[in-house]
Amino acid sequence: MAFRSGVNAAEFRMDAPMQGATVNFRQFDGHILIDRYGDFRLTDAIRPGPGIPVVPREGFRQGVYRDFKHRIRIPVLAASVSKEKLFETFLALLEPLGPVVDVVLETSHRSRSGKHKDLRRTEIDAPILASYCCEFEDMLLNDGCTGLAVMATDKAMEVQFDEHKLLLVYARKLRPFRRIVKSFGIRRDDEMPLISEAEHLHGSEPHYYDMFRDLANRIGAGDHAKVQMDEM
Repeated sequence: MAFRSGVNAAEFRMDAPMQGATVNFRQFDGHILIDRYGDFRLTDAIRPGPGIPVVPREGFRQGVYRDFKHRIRIPVLAASVSKEKLFETFLALLEPLGPVVDVVLETSHRSRSGKHKDLRRTEIDAPILASYCCEFEDMLLNDGCTGLAVMATDKAMEVQFDEHKLLLVYARKLRPFRRIVKSFGIRRDDEMPLISEAEHLHGSEPHYYDMFRDLANRIGAGDHAKVQMDEM
């Protein structure tokens, strides 16, 4: 586990408002080891910032995403899910997208600024993608430098499993996704703050970079051979 391995192995990045700042493991040693807040368990990918500006808890909220430049307005569901059922919930949310999907792999590995690089694959069979996700479950859950977005090919629907290990759904009709989330015992709380909305820490380990490249290769996402970000 990233937060419990040797202090020289793990890498951490502080985000919002100190976007992309590198932090020393020893500086937050005790804080980083805390992965449970009440009944809610965090993965190794993320921790709240010093002082716990947002206390992690389970729930989901709904809102509307607006892009005034492109005149886009679409409902969004954001879910914070405890570690033990996070991956299963993610896989279940893929079902309404249909049998064939597009996928975007997001990486901020080896990026001092915290900037992301996106790798795309269009029209992959959803069961095959789900199989690959299961194979790389450890990285998807515990790497704070990896994110994944899955889109329907025939309608405006998208499921994100982001670097903060939040589940985000964008769709004109949220009802089927809301039903899935509720089936896992996750309750609606539209006042719930998200860990990404305040200062927080991302965790990763060097071997996750190699695993990310392997996943990109298996999926056929973009030019995986060029996922080189050492210069950033």
